[in-house]
Amino acid sequence: MRKSVEETDVAELRRPARSRRRRILLLRIVAASVAVSVALTGAGWTYETLSRRGDGQRHPAPGRLIDVGGHRLHLNCTGAASGGPTVVFEAGLGESSTTWATVQQGLTDTSGTARVRACGYDRAGYAWSEPGPGRRDAGRLAEELHTLLDAAGERGPFVLVGHSFGGQVVRLFADRWPTETAGLVLVDVTDERATGALQASVPIIRVQMAGFRFAARTGVVRLFPGSAASADAPSPVREHAAVVYRSTSMATSAAEAAASVHSARLVRSTVRPEAWGTWPVVVISAAGQPREVLEHHAGLAALSSRGAHLTAETTNHYVHYGQPQLVLDSVRKVLDAGSRRRG
Repeated sequence: MRKSVEETDVAELRRPARSRRRRILLLRIVAASVAVSVALTGAGWTYETLSRRGDGQRHPAPGRLIDVGGHRLHLNCTGAASGGPTVVFEAGLGESSTTWATVQQGLTDTSGTARVRACGYDRAGYAWSEPGPGRRDAGRLAEELHTLLDAAGERGPFVLVGHSFGGQVVRLFADRWPTETAGLVLVDVTDERATGALQASVPIIRVQMAGFRFAARTGVVRLFPGSAASADAPSPVREHAAVVYRSTSMATSAAEAAASVHSARLVRSTVRPEAWGTWPVVVISAAGQPREVLEHHAGLAALSSRGAHLTAETTNHYVHYGQPQLVLDSVRKVLDAGSRRRG
């Protein structure tokens, strides 16, 4: 019995020692992991910094850089002016002019029978555009778009095509410059009435964009474009992912999200019966949207006596990725109606 007690005592004494060894081993593993992470982050940061120096050659701006008062915006216009309306594309939060590449090319393809002038651009801070001053709310963005088109010599009237948050920008443009507006195509646009949901989403978007910004700044996006660009995105989005989703673009997204409630209030103030008169308008909803979203989109179409609400077959919020032909046909429909109205 005495021997059994002694063996038990020895075992008890050994346990703290084993526990200490396990803790030391765990700390060493953690320290090694941190060291490796720091080394990889540093290497990625250096790689991205050096790689950016050659972006002018590897990822040249497709269009022109136009001064809009202290900073320059990238504008990419294709197709020849034919006397009809010019199409202007406005991207959603976090996206650039490349998001519209498929639809823009479809409009201005030389094999088509109609000659169409179409312009995509990057809001300040995105892709090839320089960062802009002040709060990044939809009102300021609409002002900058108007200044950009005027400075570039692009003359209206314009058919304004907006996706998601971009719908708010084009709606404010149309409200402020109605004589320069020929029609609207709104693709799964944000509900300006949902200020509570917008407010709740701001911290989430900030965290997401901080993660994306870190990935971009440490070379992850450059090495693995698919980490930022979806597989069904137009090829220019993936080809130029290092520029399209660079860290400054992600910072701009966070800034626009921070101003989203104010943007929504600005847009909400423009809503009134028959606000869009006889403009040709098409509002497209992605399939599977909640009833309140569909009702909102139908209500927007009803602001014009020539408005139409369509529901896509794709559930992709980026309808112009999942069902580009529907968006292309809608733009052409509004263009044709806008041309007849002008004539």
